[in-house]
Amino acid sequence: MTGYLVAIATLVGIRALLALGLNVQWGFTGLVNLGVVAFFGVGAYTAGLLAVAGVALPAAWAAAIVASALAGALLATVALRLREDYLAIVTLGFGEVLRLFLLNEAWLTRGANGITGIPRPLRSWFPAHYDLFYLGLVLGCVALIYLALERLRRSPFGRALRAIREDETVATVAGKNIVRFKVQAFVIGAAVAGLAGILFGHYLAYIEPNMFVPQETLFVWLALILGGSGNNRGAILGAVVLLGLLEGSRFAKDVIPFLTGVRLAAAQQMLVGLLLVVLMIKRPEGLLPERAP
Repeated sequence: MTGYLVAIATLVGIRALLALGLNVQWGFTGLVNLGVVAFFGVGAYTAGLLAVAGVALPAAWAAAIVASALAGALLATVALRLREDYLAIVTLGFGEVLRLFLLNEAWLTRGANGITGIPRPLRSWFPAHYDLFYLGLVLGCVALIYLALERLRRSPFGRALRAIREDETVATVAGKNIVRFKVQAFVIGAAVAGLAGILFGHYLAYIEPNMFVPQETLFVWLALILGGSGNNRGAILGAVVLLGLLEGSRFAKDVIPFLTGVRLAAAQQMLVGLLLVVLMIKRPEGLLPERAP
C-alpha cells in the first residue's frame, strides 16, 4: 500500500508541474493552450531518446527542456496572431499532430513500440528506497518551479502578463509589446511541461505515443480550473484533488461489485464531469481563487 501511495504522489507531482505551466499561459496571460500534452511529450521523448543513446542525464534533460521551449516558441510565434478560438484549435491540432508523428516516424521515435529501458537517475545510489527518492526529486522540482513562478507573478513581467489578460488594448496603449510577452509566457509554460515530461519518462522507464493523448490536456485544464486559475497554489491543489479523486475512485470496485473495467472508467469520467459542473456553479473561481500579489 505504501508503494502505491508513493507512486500516486509522484504522478500528482508531475501533473502539478503541468498545471503550473498551464497557469502561466492561461492563468497569468489568458492564452488558451489545448496542446499541453504536446510539450509534455516533447520533453519525455527528447530526454528518453538521448538518455537511451548514452547521453549524460544532465545534458539530456537540458536538451529536452530547450526542445520543449523551442517548440513552444515556434507554435506561439505563428498561433498567437490568431483570435482566441482559433488559437485553441491550432494548439489542439498541434498536440494530435505530434502524437501521430511519434506513432508513425518509427525511424526516430520507435513508433508504437515506444522507448524502453530509459535509465532512472541515481538508481544505484538508492537500491532499497528508490521510489521515495524519486518522489523527493519530483516534489523538489515542484517546489522550485512554484517558487520561481511566484516570483515571476509578483515581478513587473508578471504584472504585464496579467494586464494583457485583462485588456490587451490598455496594455498596448501602455507601451507593452503584446506578442512578445505572449510568446515568452507560452515558452515558459512549454518548458515547465517539458520538465514534467522528463520526470514522467524517467519514472516509468518507458514511454509510447498513446500516453500523450488529448485527454491528458483535459485533465490538466480540469486541475487548474478546480484549484483556481491564476493561483500557483491552486494549480497544485487542483492536481492533488483531481488525481486523488480519479485514483481513489478505483477502490469503488471493492464496494460496488459490478463497477469494473469499462464501467469503472466511465464512472470516473462521470464523476469528474459532475465535480466540474458543481464547481462552476458553487465556486467558479476555484478552490483557491487568485489573489492580488
